[in-house]
Amino acid sequence: MKSSSKNRYWLGFDLGGTKMMATVFDRDFNIVAYRRKKTKDGKGSRGVLGRIVETVEEALQAAHLDHRQLSAIGIGCPGWLDLDRGVVLNAPNLGLRNVPLKKELTKDFGCPVFMVNDVDAGTYGEYHFGAGKGVRCLLGVFPGTGIGGGLVYEGKLFRGRTGSCMEIGHIHMQPKGRLCGCGRRGCLETVASRLAIAAEAGAAAYRGEAPHLLELAGTDVAGIRSGALASAIKAGDHVVEEIVAHSARDLGIAIGSVVNLLAPDMVVLGGGLVEAMPGLYVQQVRASIKKQAMRPYTKSLKVVVAKLGDDAVVMGAAALAAEYKRNPRD
Repeated sequence: MKSSSKNRYWLGFDLGGTKMMATVFDRDFNIVAYRRKKTKDGKGSRGVLGRIVETVEEALQAAHLDHRQLSAIGIGCPGWLDLDRGVVLNAPNLGLRNVPLKKELTKDFGCPVFMVNDVDAGTYGEYHFGAGKGVRCLLGVFPGTGIGGGLVYEGKLFRGRTGSCMEIGHIHMQPKGRLCGCGRRGCLETVASRLAIAAEAGAAAYRGEAPHLLELAGTDVAGIRSGALASAIKAGDHVVEEIVAHSARDLGIAIGSVVNLLAPDMVVLGGGLVEAMPGLYVQQVRASIKKQAMRPYTKSLKVVVAKLGDDAVVMGAAALAAEYKRNPRD
């Protein structure tokens, strides 16, 4: 395909703790091509940067495009970010600290690069293309290894002056609770993340209370993934079902408090836990929100499962890149 100024292509990138994905979209946000890689290669931040560049290049090759046809790149990242400078300040799970990602990718691909928190990107994707299409105020909550939140209000992504916000996973739940990765105790992530669920379920398996989970995944927290939890529940491990349900209720309590503050029209639930057990999750979260939030805010509130799955972050990041290129922040 020859380069043409009439062509407009966007690239969305999802930088995750275990995998990364680059997706090329045409001007109407139809998927043209995508490529995935594992995130870690044992070579630290330079290794992660190299794999990001390789993944983007391979996605462009699969789309039969060159760099000149790329209008902008949007990249969804976890961790603490300086969004305006495009720097990953600290992403512990990726081994990245003070990495000028925007500068590096701009140098490599010669187009504008826009960085966004990964959950913000997923929420924005659901707003534009998925379950929250056309909603006035959309709250996105994505429980997984941690618990991320995002908010789109009247078409605009809610964020801080230089960084992202909506850290719902660090709402305080228990005064003397477990130690959280953020350094405080009793955060929502310590009771409702997949890691918290896996730790409790692994202990139950060790005690002989969850024989199906023991057979499927053992007792190692790292091996107890969302799919294994769902399979164990389906096979009859009632204690695992109660552990997941209790965590979902805690998640609903935290979301209910946010509903009281922001009065969203819709809460969209995404991430691996929700995808693996959508019925159980939505039922428990919805019931808990109803108890926690004030009735005027819950009467018309919808609680739904995200529609875009793995494409939410890349679609949202690409759409934000297009929006920021058209209307740059002051």
